[in-house]
Amino acid sequence: MLELPNRLSQSRYADVIAACNECANACDFCSAACLREPDPRHMAKCIAVDMDCAAVCRLAAAAMARDSAHLAYVCELCARICDSCAEECASHEAQHCQDCAWACRRCAQICRDLFP
Repeated sequence: MLELPNRLSQSRYADVIAACNECANACDFCSAACLREPDPRHMAKCIAVDMDCAAVCRLAAAAMARDSAHLAYVCELCARICDSCAEECASHEAQHCQDCAWACRRCAQICRDLFP
């Protein structure tokens, strides 16, 4: 089978794209795990911010892949929403929430470092 070159890994944004995608996946996992809690109503804010964070992380990764002219703004928004998600998830004891908070903090910092 012929393999296509992985141009994404050659991108100057490859590490940031990877962090954004990892964060989005952690947020998706966290929100799904929160929904499986015995009483997910008390996790409503966590679920909502997880969903917002996953969406903006995917937007940021796509903007980087395109080298969007609006990338600095998108990364700033991504970092802010990641901070919000990290704060909410860190307030819960569940391991999936703690893992999500870590991924969000990492993504926020990497996005900020891209445009200091």
